[in-house]
Amino acid sequence: MTSMVERPDLLFSITIKKKTGCGKMYITITIRDGKIFEVFNQMGKAGGCAASQSEMAGRLISAALRSGVEPQVLVKQLKGISCHLPDGFGESKVLSCADAIAQAMEEVLKNLDAYTKAFQAIPPAEAMSA
Repeated sequence: MTSMVERPDLLFSITIKKKTGCGKMYITITIRDGKIFEVFNQMGKAGGCAASQSEMAGRLISAALRSGVEPQVLVKQLKGISCHLPDGFGESKVLSCADAIAQAMEEVLKNLDAYTKAFQAIPPAEAMSA
């Protein structure tokens, strides 16, 4: 059985806002060692089924990533899932909350090198507090 990698105390992340049929979704993707490490999702409105499903998706995605599943595998599984309330048109169309997560992960994967370099330029927390 594969064990999950422990989460360090400090990680850098990118938050992407996506408009879904259920409202605004904020997808926070953490990066560690040049790879996507975790995904957290928050619906713009509190409570409800969509919010609980969003939290569940983030927990499962994070557990999979921390257990060695490649992010591209997760994107492939989530991308294109549709619900009864899609939002937008053309390239900006979001079919569901799962599709929004896949789109955000794809965006981070496409720019991963740039994000990693930017995060490496930030001094360590202990140097900032000295």
